[in-house]
This record gives sequence, C-alpha cells and structure tokens, in this order.
Amino acid sequence: MMKVLITGGAGFIGHNLAIRLKNKGFEVSVLDSLERSTGFAIERLKEENIPVVRAGVKSTDVVKNALKGVDAVIHAAAYTDVSESMENPMLYLDNNALGTALVAEASLKTGVGLLIYLSSAAVYGDPVGLPVDENHPTNPLSPYGLSKLMGEDVVKFFSRLGLKYVVLRLFNVYGPGQNIAYAGVITRFLERVLKGLPPVVYGDGEQTRDFIHVDDVSKAVELTLRLKCFNDVFNIGSGSPVRIRDLAGLVMRLNRVEGEPVYAASRPGDIKHSYSDISKARITLGFEPTIGLEEGLRRLVQEKGRGLSPQA
Repeated sequence: MMKVLITGGAGFIGHNLAIRLKNKGFEVSVLDSLERSTGFAIERLKEENIPVVRAGVKSTDVVKNALKGVDAVIHAAAYTDVSESMENPMLYLDNNALGTALVAEASLKTGVGLLIYLSSAAVYGDPVGLPVDENHPTNPLSPYGLSKLMGEDVVKFFSRLGLKYVVLRLFNVYGPGQNIAYAGVITRFLERVLKGLPPVVYGDGEQTRDFIHVDDVSKAVELTLRLKCFNDVFNIGSGSPVRIRDLAGLVMRLNRVEGEPVYAASRPGDIKHSYSDISKARITLGFEPTIGLEEGLRRLVQEKGRGLSPQA
C-alpha cells in the first residue's frame, strides 16, 4: 500500500483528494495549519478517519517527522486568492514559494519517492495563443501566479539533487468544501444565488475560464501516483473555455434566480482569456475529465450550499 502525505490536506482540493485516495486504497495522512480550512472539510476528514497533523509547511521539524516513511507527498498547501496577493505580495511569496522550498528539501532529506506539486494556470499569465499547452511562456500577472511559478522552479531545482517530482498546473477548480473567503468564481456566484441574489461579475463578463471539478483533479493526481511519470509538467483542466457571463447565467438558471448579473469593475491581476490544452495529460497519464460543468454545478446546487462557507 502506497503511503501518501498531503500538505494542505484540510483545504478545499486537499481534503477532497485525501478522501478519494483513501477510498482507492492509499494510506493517507494530512498536514495542515487549519487556518483556512472549513468545518465542512475537517468534519469530512474525521468521518473518513484520515489522520491530520496540525502544522504549517514552515514547521520544518514537524514536516520532516510527518514525511518519514512516506512514499509520495502531494504539496497542495498554498494561499490562493489573487486579490489578496496583489495587496500583500510578500505573504504569498513567503507562504507559497518558501513553503514549497521547505517541503521539497524535507522530502529530499527524508527519502520521499515523489513530490507532486499542485501548481496553477496562473503561471501562464495572459495567453499569447489558445488553448494553452505546457510549452506556453510563463508570465504571471499576480504575486499568486509568481509564487506558484517560483514553487515550480524550486521543485525542479531539488530534482537536480535527486528529488523526483511532477507538476500539475490546475486550471479553475471547483467543487464541494471551498472556503468562501478564498474561493473561486463559481463558489462566489453560488453563495449569492443561494440567497436569491444575482452574482457579481467583475469586468464585462466576456472573459473566459477553464473549469475543472475537484473530483477530476483528484483523479489526475491518482493517475500520477500510479503511473510514476517523473520530472514532468501537465495541464489539468477541462480543455474547454466558458465565458463568465454564460457561467453566471447558468448558475442563475439552475437556482431559478431571475434577472441579470451585477457588473462591477475589473480586478487587477485577472487574466482575460484562458483554457487548457490537456492532450499531454490525456496521452501520458490517461487523464480524461468526466464531470461536465452543468453536472458539476447541479451537484453543488443539490448540496444547497453545504460546505460553501467557513462556518459550514
């Protein structure tokens, strides 16, 4: 049985991933500071009897102890709010870039066989061509994107010292258990419409994104663990663009909210258009997303907001 540690494993992506891997036969443990976790995520981990070490990734001695005997570490711990990163860049560089360096070094020193680094499409910045493949130039527009790119460079550096890694560049991930304070656009839209309010669209709504359900992301991580494709980078997305204006309309229709979205000024650091070329992950990992956007949204609507707020 492969033993796996997930940093940030009580976060949105982390706890969904932990539950899937445990149910697929992996021995899973979690390391998380819990500072940005939801009660929903923590309760789900308890229900699944997944052990949680309460510590941040900069607690080096605790991290090294948690990594002993581990076959693979999935580094999901990160701050993820673009707007917050614009206001406090050093917070993001310290937590995301330095935190990754500390996890990579600890993984190397404790003999971990593989580090899977959950990166972001934000490393690409504004695309010079669409769809975006892994060879696209990296030019992040926000400190968040920069911190994730620096994390990639960190794990690649440690690979020259013997650490095996895989970088997964995630596009816009959604699903159950997001913290509304730091969530993406889908969770923010749902939080509004579940109260009978129209969603707030920043900009003209013509911007496009590539939305991928967290269950499909978790499947991609599982494939990476099983196939052991070392020292490579993969896009993980749906491969299809969705206009934010259309997303807002779909969320309103599924929740029977009439009217039009509310439009507000664009936010600094936001990318205009982005969607992924996932052919490399398809060919190498056998990855194929299976949850369409409307189906994924229906699942969240059926939850009736469960897990969408920090108090949930």
